[in-house]
Amino acid sequence: MPVGPRLAVSLALLATTIAPRTLAEPPKAAPPSKEAVELSAEKLDIDIAAKRAVLEGQVRLTKGGLVVRAPRVEVRYDEVPNVTWAKGTGGVVAEVKDVRAEAPEVEIDLGKQTLSLRGGVRLARGAGWIRAEKATIDLVSLKVSLSDVKGAMPVP
Repeated sequence: MPVGPRLAVSLALLATTIAPRTLAEPPKAAPPSKEAVELSAEKLDIDIAAKRAVLEGQVRLTKGGLVVRAPRVEVRYDEVPNVTWAKGTGGVVAEVKDVRAEAPEVEIDLGKQTLSLRGGVRLARGAGWIRAEKATIDLVSLKVSLSDVKGAMPVP
């Protein structure tokens, strides 16, 4: 029976926790519980030594209210493994709350809790839209910073 893509990704990332250790090296304690990053894709390649994974084909990353979809996503993680950074390429759609962002590329820094879109960004909320060369979203406060901006906002 074939294994579903989500289960395959989960199993592969779980395998990274059993990387070889020396007997003298104590296991590292897990940090306080955080919201997990859920991943799904058609294909996953993991480099355990480099703490890096590449997901390809209908990739979907979800963390709380944030959903990112892209054809290809590179992920870096720590030894626990906690995802610490991700970069999506090939045409990205990111949605948080009722804001939808589209761009050629996205970078997510989970340490800084930021999502940066580059290469010509289109943000839309309701009937309003904005185009910018770059957009950065603070994932905690949901504040958005834009550069080189053009757009349209509905008037009641």
